[in-house]
Amino acid sequence: MGTSLPAMAIHLFTKNNLTKENDRSTIFPMNEITRNDTRDIILDVTEKLIYKSGIAATGMDLLVKTAGVSRKSIYRYFANKEELTVAALQRRDQRWMHWYRTEVGQAATPTERLLNLFTVLKSWFVSEGFRGCAFINTSGETGDPLDPVRLVARDHKQKLLDYVCELCTEYGAENPQLLAKQLLILIDGAITVALVMGDHSAADNAQCMARKLLDL
Repeated sequence: MGTSLPAMAIHLFTKNNLTKENDRSTIFPMNEITRNDTRDIILDVTEKLIYKSGIAATGMDLLVKTAGVSRKSIYRYFANKEELTVAALQRRDQRWMHWYRTEVGQAATPTERLLNLFTVLKSWFVSEGFRGCAFINTSGETGDPLDPVRLVARDHKQKLLDYVCELCTEYGAENPQLLAKQLLILIDGAITVALVMGDHSAADNAQCMARKLLDL
């Protein structure tokens, strides 16, 4: 099979595409996807299904049916389901971090950017299709700390910590690394509470705690 797809497959992809309206965790720049490359479609569908239902519930038959591609096409790009899963999560990591940095960075001052960490989270929490952190969720499906999926999650959280540490350094914190670790706990705690409890105000509560850490 070449890179072009049947009209029905393209329709399914367009219908299920991640957009600013239905998933703020993946909006930038993926809300402007113009390519219909087979590999991109496979990754998009894999990411959506895993985020919605988890790795175990996302079988190859479901991927084939939803993506509108043959099993042979999937194995042309990915050796097995694990490789496909890791690639989809790595892609989500890049997209999510780009979105988060861009949204948070719109605040004018270092102090406002630190507080905006939680304002931006709330905008994600109230969006349609929010199902928590894909990396926390998928880590919960793995028992081995060296599992490739767990390693992707660890890398994602390290990138997030590094970004928060950048903001803490700009803020002039006495110990940016320590403050960043504390804020990361608030970030992940807010995400988890928002998902499990359905409490969107978790972001507001986390921001209130952040204010105390910052002596604001």
